[in-house]
Amino acid sequence: MRPRRVAEGMKRALMLVALILLSVCNATEYREGEARVIHVGGKVLCQDCTQGWNQWAFEGPPIKGCKVAFSCTDERKRVVYYASDETDDEGEYDISIDKHINGKEINADGCSVRLVSSPDPQCNILTDFAGGKSGVKLRQPSHVYRGENRYTLEPLFFTSPMCDEPDTSGDDQSEGSNY
Repeated sequence: MRPRRVAEGMKRALMLVALILLSVCNATEYREGEARVIHVGGKVLCQDCTQGWNQWAFEGPPIKGCKVAFSCTDERKRVVYYASDETDDEGEYDISIDKHINGKEINADGCSVRLVSSPDPQCNILTDFAGGKSGVKLRQPSHVYRGENRYTLEPLFFTSPMCDEPDTSGDDQSEGSNY
């Protein structure tokens, strides 16, 4: 009877040691305070050029169903991660990624967010107001939590076809034409 109790006690002790070792390994996998998740969020609004400056530049109705792209590049400018999200009823997007993908660490300085498309036929022209067309680089996190860096970006904007500025660079004119 006694050898069985000793064996069960040893088994429990070994399981406890294994659990402690697993906890230590998981705790040392990431340095203290190092973020494991990159979280990016913001809004997409419709910019109306017929409104006054404040309404045009800072307000506008949210657009549901807009596609927003999130991409990250490595030190050689190669894309190492791409994701996209669609905006909800309030025009908000929300993208979270693990900072360690395929054994490599994603550097948030190499990540950007840009507009892709809008389902609204009245407001579907890309603008570069706030960087939506060319892309907004992630700079400083707006919130730093244990295990997560959160970036809340300024609103990105689409505009109506009526507000689209024509290309006046003159590059598209045919030779010899004055019109």
